[in-house]
Amino acid sequence: MQDTFIQAYPKLQRSSVAVAGLWLAHGDEPLLSQWLIDALRPHWRAQNYATKRIELVSVKSWQEVLSELGSQSLFDDASALIVTGNHKPDKAVITELERFAQDAQAGSHSHSLLWLTPKQDKRAQSSKWFTPFAQYGRVIDCNLYNEQQRQQLLQIQAQQFGLKLSQEAWQLLMSHTEHHLLSAYQTLWRLSYLFAPQLMANNDAAIQETTNSSLHLSQVALDINDLQAALVSDAQFSVFDLSDAMLAGNSAQVAKIIFQLKATDEPTTLVLWAISKDMRQIMQLMDGQDPQALGIWRSKQGLYQQACRRQSKAQTAAWPALLYRCDQAIKGLIIQPAWELLLQAALELSGKRLFPTK
Repeated sequence: MQDTFIQAYPKLQRSSVAVAGLWLAHGDEPLLSQWLIDALRPHWRAQNYATKRIELVSVKSWQEVLSELGSQSLFDDASALIVTGNHKPDKAVITELERFAQDAQAGSHSHSLLWLTPKQDKRAQSSKWFTPFAQYGRVIDCNLYNEQQRQQLLQIQAQQFGLKLSQEAWQLLMSHTEHHLLSAYQTLWRLSYLFAPQLMANNDAAIQETTNSSLHLSQVALDINDLQAALVSDAQFSVFDLSDAMLAGNSAQVAKIIFQLKATDEPTTLVLWAISKDMRQIMQLMDGQDPQALGIWRSKQGLYQQACRRQSKAQTAAWPALLYRCDQAIKGLIIQPAWELLLQAALELSGKRLFPTK
């Protein structure tokens, strides 16, 4: 069975789904793959699934996948195995995958395998390795082919955030985010926080007005004027902006964002989380780890590689101690101000050293 993401996603959110067997999601939009996992996760939880990830670093990695699938049958609880990587299975593995899918259809087990791959063209979809997924499992095409599909998906996300945008507001949003799916989604996420008080007030009023089970929580309707005002209000920076500035090596922008975050009382723990996440991922990349295995979006991998080239092992070796001091300052265990140390750490990551490494 084959579906496009735009067809499958709403169904996964609305109804109960049999998740056992083979699943293949292919596409070059990492956010859609993550949304697919997020949509499947409630079904896995409802059926007491344990989840595990395996990265295909070579064709031989499929033996680890088969071993995991084989060991799962020894336990009572079902498992969901998320496989990433683009190494195709050989003939022997294909046979085992077919048997796994057929057993799932027959009800012999409840385990699930989800393989996330880059976009597969028509030639790849006619290959033998693709057949078990298309014939006995479910294939989800995680690609967007036009602007209408992009807006349709974002409308679903906006509804979940409690937002309802007019058509003019949508046009402004897409223009503001340059038709980039992740940027548009992050903007909706920020708007949901900006309008949270109004949304909560509307829902409280709706709850007070009805006692029946058909209660529908309200949405905040935004026209183009509301969105323009919100985008101006949202011009103060977030930790997402801080991350981009640090990775790009823009130390002046880093300092500006840190001062703005401090002025708007952004939680220091959230700022430390953003800095430490990027520092640790840079250290892992410099140790030779794969960016996709670390969960780094493909659109940001170039920024991370630039950040790696600005650093040396000697410089990054001092980062854990600096992060520890930041944590101590936030908890009040040392006298040095937390924002002062956070600025130092953020500038270190951007390549601007306040104190030279010996």
